[in-house]
Amino acid sequence: MDTGSDQDADRGIDVSVVVPAYNRRASLDRCLTSLLVQRVAKEIVVVDGGSRDGTRALLGLYAAHHRRLITVIQDAQPGTPGGARNRGLERAAGRFVFFCDAGDHLAPDALARLVAAADRNGADVVVGRVAGARQGLRESADRASLTAVYDDLSCFKLFRRDFLERHAIRFDETQRRGEDMTFAVHAYCHARVISVVADGDCYHAEGGGEASARDPLGWLRVVRTPIEVMARHVPPGALRDRLLLRHLRRDVLAQLGVPFLAACEAEREKIAVEVADICGQWLTPGVRAGLDGVDAARVAALDDPDRLVRLALVEAAPLRHRLTGVEWRGDRLVIEGWAALGDADGASAGGGPDGAALNGASLKGAVLTGTVGLVLRERMSRQERVPFVTRGGTAASGSFTAVLDVAALPPGVWDVHVAVECEGARRLARLGSRREPGAGVPAAHLVGGVVAVPFLTRSHGHLGLDLGGHVVRVPAVVRLTRTWWRGRRLRVEGRALVGEEAAAAAVRHLIWRERASGREHRERAMAVGPREFAAETARLRPGIWDAYLELGLGGPPVRFPVKVAEADALDRPLRWWRGALRGGVAQWTVRPYATAVNRRLSVSVRVATPLTVVRRMARTLRQR
Repeated sequence: MDTGSDQDADRGIDVSVVVPAYNRRASLDRCLTSLLVQRVAKEIVVVDGGSRDGTRALLGLYAAHHRRLITVIQDAQPGTPGGARNRGLERAAGRFVFFCDAGDHLAPDALARLVAAADRNGADVVVGRVAGARQGLRESADRASLTAVYDDLSCFKLFRRDFLERHAIRFDETQRRGEDMTFAVHAYCHARVISVVADGDCYHAEGGGEASARDPLGWLRVVRTPIEVMARHVPPGALRDRLLLRHLRRDVLAQLGVPFLAACEAEREKIAVEVADICGQWLTPGVRAGLDGVDAARVAALDDPDRLVRLALVEAAPLRHRLTGVEWRGDRLVIEGWAALGDADGASAGGGPDGAALNGASLKGAVLTGTVGLVLRERMSRQERVPFVTRGGTAASGSFTAVLDVAALPPGVWDVHVAVECEGARRLARLGSRREPGAGVPAAHLVGGVVAVPFLTRSHGHLGLDLGGHVVRVPAVVRLTRTWWRGRRLRVEGRALVGEEAAAAAVRHLIWRERASGREHRERAMAVGPREFAAETARLRPGIWDAYLELGLGGPPVRFPVKVAEADALDRPLRWWRGALRGGVAQWTVRPYATAVNRRLSVSVRVATPLTVVRRMARTLRQR
């Protein structure tokens, strides 16, 4: 039985929102309210599969109060989620269709932003950002590539309805799980334009964990369908390998992790066989090349269930770590710490997993062995460096001393990770959030002309190394020692230090910035000693000019204000007459001085006509 108003395609509806609702009384209020406030021309089609918890009565109230907006389709018996969505799709009259689960809700302006992106770009599919999602796009895109959006295979997106009709894209009603993945893959493969709206959260998913974690064997059988759908539409090659890699890593090999530990011994063998069968069909050389260390080790161990368990333990075991010290030894940065895999009750020393850990999901008392060290990862390029470990290096001892050759690192921001390798798998964690009392970072240091600044992040205290001053303020000091006139050129001499180290070799320019207009005047600066620099300035226009010294420290040029330590470092003002100012002559006055607040070197340049000079002299005489 259907309730609601007669809706047809010519009513000017922008979006038909399809909501399957079976026994969702507790969350339905929030869901429907979030849909009703959407500022688009809309209809809401709710499909109830014979709920027994009061959902039907609540839907009746909503339909009675919102006759022009809400249509309720009542099925006598519960079906599959795909079947309910297909029923709603058949009734939909909007230009676009959006699928929303009854346990979830939308941001207030979500549909307006999605429709605007679809109309602007002619998109067949628009992907909105899901709140709290660890995967997925974080930047909006008018035309996103298939590989860019393929991480998100849910159906909670905006679809152009005539596009779905043209390609006969429907949910598989025989599937109770994974039907949305198959639907999304089918739509992605046919879409001419896919847009992304990620400037704010669009969809809030309130559901629990994935069904794959509860039934890995069943999930492995389900996931074959979307893989086959994708392979029918994408020919062999680099693109197909990229998409296959996503399925194998997230849908297939992931079942050899925590779900594998939770299974009994007999089921583990079946899971391994199912994974091996899928890999035998779809693990191409291109896909194999893209696997990380853990997944590559799993593929190599598919015929060894015991090793698969050990790999799963390595992945699931807590990685405990502590930073104990950081110091400079010459141009090398020495980092000391401690790391181990296992629980807090001592499950980290050498040995193999005990029988209890092998046969159940518990990690209590599990004992894992491996090597301990550091990995440095550059923030932008993602390239990695592995420092030399001089002490420890095994999980049996836990402690390690790593020596980082800073001169061999390219400039950039290097994040420090502690790494534990065990059974061919590598676990990484940012080092520094847990530290020994008093363990901090040393001062900045110049290495081969590049400034190296160890730092701890503000949010979590993670250890990093900024080579070149990209994100961390460089602790440099520029002190004026003397200014004096060479004719009409002002010579500025001073000292430049980075921390306590001489930095005159890094000086590039003396920059004068006019305070009111922001104009800049640059003069070449030169080193005249290990700490000393000098520069000469002429032809400054009228105004107030503040002095900055520009240093090249391996990254983007950085500038520092020139501070005046002693008042006698400043020479007298210089005056001269120069013509012609609008056909006459003028008196120029250039006066170096220190600002009152922070003692920065500044220069005042003034121009006065003869009449102005006479008036000034007369005023001075009257005051006397």
